[in-house]
Amino acid sequence: MITEHPLEPVSLVQIESARKRIHGLVLRTPVVRLNVDDPEREVYLKLENLQPTGSFKVRGASNAIALAGQEAKSRGVYTCSAGNMAQALAWQARQNGIPCTAIVPDNAPKTKLLAIERFGAKTIQVSYDEVWEVVTSHRYAPLADALFVHPFSDERMIAGNGTIGLEILEDVPGVDSVIIPFGGGGLTAGIASAIHAKKPDTRIYAVEPETAAPLAASLREGRAMDVNRVPSFVDGIGGKSVLPEIFKILRPLVDGSITSSLGEIANALRLLVERNRVVAEGAGAASVAAALSGNAGEGKIVCVVSGGNIDTVTLTKILSGEVP
Repeated sequence: MITEHPLEPVSLVQIESARKRIHGLVLRTPVVRLNVDDPEREVYLKLENLQPTGSFKVRGASNAIALAGQEAKSRGVYTCSAGNMAQALAWQARQNGIPCTAIVPDNAPKTKLLAIERFGAKTIQVSYDEVWEVVTSHRYAPLADALFVHPFSDERMIAGNGTIGLEILEDVPGVDSVIIPFGGGGLTAGIASAIHAKKPDTRIYAVEPETAAPLAASLREGRAMDVNRVPSFVDGIGGKSVLPEIFKILRPLVDGSITSSLGEIANALRLLVERNRVVAEGAGAASVAAALSGNAGEGKIVCVVSGGNIDTVTLTKILSGEVP
């Protein structure tokens, strides 16, 4: 039984404050046109894979650390993550001299584990179900003395993520649709909150792999749902459920969740490398797969390329035409 934890929708004021707070700590990533001719749509890429740790997570992590201030320094911080959040929190913690620990699944890609350690954090490897228990309970008993920074169900994280939405509206002012990879929902909640506040006619779509699409199921049923999750190379998104507090925020903000096959995501990832010389992980390429499917409509479509931390063996297989 998943217990709902308190989480308030973030306001435009919180997002704009986060933007000022993290200015100079993270990149304002570029938006570039996908080099594909399509008479019905202009597809743009918001390149969060270019952030210092290779994913958007540095935005929320930087905002969370800044707001925690002295408490974080005195207690240390920890999170639970398949890799990107752990890297982001470790990177920001190191900048501030704060001890950091990451609870990671025992099948996390080696590339991400090495990066976490490179940024100075300790890792504790447990099963995926044990990681998910930390996600749903918001605690890990052995680290009770440290400050927990939730990877997505945290207003500080969501506000930091929302800064991406502000940048999209400035760089593509006539945007018709925005497609956002959906893992836990913090990225979608942040971007959707910013765009809904400033340009509410913009369509907002999440994207999930068909092997694990809890948001699509939840939107169909009208309540937060559990699904059968099949692990895949798309490890940055595709959870086993949607937290109730996240679903409550997202339900009025999104126009739907597009599910993409592993083959479509692999093809999109290969296309990004071949046409734009952009290296994305599976989650980051999923938004492009969704745009190319036509399910996000026509016009100007911005795909959030959420990260680029892909295992080199997996990348090699995809570039050679395989679906790992």
